[in-house]
Amino acid sequence: MKRPIYLMIVFVFAVLFSTACKDEPKKVVNTTPVTFTKEGTLSIFRAATDSLLAQVNIEIAESDYETQTGLMYRESMEKNQGMLFIFPEEAYHSFYMKNTRFPLDIIYINKDMEVGSIIANAQPMDEESLPSENPVMYVLEVNAGMAEEWKLAQGDRIEFSRD
Repeated sequence: MKRPIYLMIVFVFAVLFSTACKDEPKKVVNTTPVTFTKEGTLSIFRAATDSLLAQVNIEIAESDYETQTGLMYRESMEKNQGMLFIFPEEAYHSFYMKNTRFPLDIIYINKDMEVGSIIANAQPMDEESLPSENPVMYVLEVNAGMAEEWKLAQGDRIEFSRD
């Protein structure tokens, strides 16, 4: 009488084990590309002459999720586009390029809307910390090479408006 129960238990475990260990086909996860959404316009002015250096269409990142995600998972950005990060108070901030697929210039801006420091040509997917040199309240990310093209310097200033 014990032998049929034993065989039944072995059979059940064999069936369960064989279905649990079989190779499942890998599931493909379809993702929706993250695209640019214009939320405002940012102007950059030369400190010494107050002349306009550039105008950029911006997305604004100010929630915790937006500031932590930034430009991650995007394939590219147009030349006249950027992301402006707005923090609730002036402090030292550090960015990195994890999951960012194209090179960027990272422009750190103080509470008076003056450029404090610039990280030029931050490399894609690099997790190295890229800190501000002084306390900042804003950070502007644009395509790599734009800060050089504009001849952007410490002390230059920004203005922005929301759409």
